Amino acid sequence: MRRLIENRFGLLALVLVALGALYGVAFVSRPAPAAQARPQAVRAPVESVTAVCPAPSGSRVSVVTPADPERPEAPGSATLSGIKAPGDRNGGKGGKGDAVIDRPGLLWQREIAAGGGPLVVDATGSMAAGLESAQTARETSGAQRGLAGVRCVEPGAESWFIGPGPAAAEMTLYLANPDAAPANVSFMVYSGEGPVLSERGNGVVVKPGQHRVIRLRDLAPSPLIMALQVSTRSGRVAAAVKAVLGEGRGVDWLPVAAAPATRVVVPGIPGTAGQRELYVAAPGERDTSVRIKAVLKDGSYALKNKETIEVPAGSASSLDLSTGIGGQPAALVLESDVPIVAGLKITGTGMRQDVAFTAGAPSIDLGSVVADGRAEGKQTSRLVLSAPFAAATVEVQMVPTKGAAPDPVEVKLPAARTKELKLAPPKGGKGGFSVVVRPKPGSGPVYGGRVLDEGAGDGQMVTAQPLAMARIWALVPPTVDSPGAVLP
Repeated sequence: MRRLIENRFGLLALVLVALGALYGVAFVSRPAPAAQARPQAVRAPVESVTAVCPAPSGSRVSVVTPADPERPEAPGSATLSGIKAPGDRNGGKGGKGDAVIDRPGLLWQREIAAGGGPLVVDATGSMAAGLESAQTARETSGAQRGLAGVRCVEPGAESWFIGPGPAAAEMTLYLANPDAAPANVSFMVYSGEGPVLSERGNGVVVKPGQHRVIRLRDLAPSPLIMALQVSTRSGRVAAAVKAVLGEGRGVDWLPVAAAPATRVVVPGIPGTAGQRELYVAAPGERDTSVRIKAVLKDGSYALKNKETIEVPAGSASSLDLSTGIGGQPAALVLESDVPIVAGLKITGTGMRQDVAFTAGAPSIDLGSVVADGRAEGKQTSRLVLSAPFAAATVEVQMVPTKGAAPDPVEVKLPAARTKELKLAPPKGGKGGFSVVVRPKPGSGPVYGGRVLDEGAGDGQMVTAQPLAMARIWALVPPTVDSPGAVLP
């Protein structure tokens, strides 16, 4: 051993053996490596909402935030004020003449006097998550006779609308900018003959606190049907479109349509008589044959002799579906090889007609809120729910203007079926109410719409609103440490 130690090569071998033994012991006894969990998006309640009621003059404005025990309690309020520069809104605390709402779980309604511009609804804290607002006008005579309702819209970078064109109706575009940055807005119209570019230019700048009213006839006077894309190159804008078809022919607002997609669901078609006209646009560069299925109360079918509609590239087409779905509550499922935009016109019955519009809409996975429901006099509110792809179960709850909300009612939707529910005000309540629809866990996709109609001696008045995803939760993207955040 002494010789081995005195031999420097032997000493090196001993050291290597010792190190190997230590490494072996460390390897065997080392703890299992900790699993590296990938960062996930976090669900957080919405804490701020801004929506614009585009032209509430002479209308009833409804605002509601449903109570939800799953959301943490927090102070909050919603302020309704005329549109003005953000710095002039007193920090959202309300100024002279503003309305302030601070109680979730109750419906607020007010008749707005004639005159004045858009109303801005600013909500924070407990009043923000799930807030919904709408304006509804009722005229019994003149060119705008009928019911005309629209969901108050959030400002965004892009909005799509589809319906009659300026050659068939007086089409008016309302733009409003409640943000602190100017919005550079451009338009694109797709007609039956293809894209239409206005000789007067297709863009405007909407300054902070400013609103604009644009006659679409000035941009594109010739289309009988159209799809309209409103987009911003910078900033955000709240956009809405009103259609006035003329004396005795009806009036209503076009709902914002789902962005172009290869599968579009058009929900909320009521089971009343009258004409049903489908509009489809293909804004891309390829022609398409769109496949049509109707989801009815007894099943999902391709309509006989109306299984498809041909849409040339960059244009819009229409198809009369009255003999296919007239008199039946329904939703339409449209499929195409290229992205499309779709909507539908609902015509009431009687000597003097009124119209309503629905459009492609997303499924209401997080639930949906309808601010304005009515059951006063000859007015009737209906909820049309569809489960086109898989069975679903939803809870439907009324929210009154006074008192506690009643317990929700459970509604089961078999796969590929549509149900129509006639809505009544909560017991002891009168007149207006709002409606909250929440899918149960494990439900398939649910689509729907609320239809409000009124019987009149000279003809039915009607308005419709597809259900929109409730603004209750937001997914906050994961964050990770990265040198790129501070390095150029």
